[in-house]
Amino acid sequence: MPVPPELFVAGMRLHAAGVTVVTTVHRGRPAGLTATSVCSVSAEPPQLLVCVNRAADANAPIRASGRFCVNVLAAEQHALADRFAGRLGHVGAERFEGAGWTRLVTGAPVLEGCRAAFDCTLAAALEAGTHTVFVGLVEAVRLRPELAPLVYHEGEYGLVAQLSG
Repeated sequence: MPVPPELFVAGMRLHAAGVTVVTTVHRGRPAGLTATSVCSVSAEPPQLLVCVNRAADANAPIRASGRFCVNVLAAEQHALADRFAGRLGHVGAERFEGAGWTRLVTGAPVLEGCRAAFDCTLAAALEAGTHTVFVGLVEAVRLRPELAPLVYHEGEYGLVAQLSG
């Protein structure tokens, strides 16, 4: 018997995670959401995965377009994370207003000023519970490692101390 959902959620809130905005465009309409459930799958070929709730507005457009971009947010982009999480009441294309966007290979929106952008074509979509696990083949990467990362922990955004080695 699995643990109660409340206990699982409480435990996952203790896991600090990087914050991303996952974007796509389908039939000329952009869609996106804030996601912390992102991880690498393999380096050869370069693949990553993102878990998207099937009820999220961006789920169907990601599947239909066959492309998405994982934009890794910088520390100062917490308001954008709130916007794409729906915390500020923005929906659909409204979420993209007020930020700079560009494109790389696939045509999915790429956020200017983010730490990293992984431009992907859809390699697989797997249903798991309430979510779809989208596996993307990374077609292009843009990096800005000098920017500090945005981290999500216990329902709040925070900063990570810079590590030097």
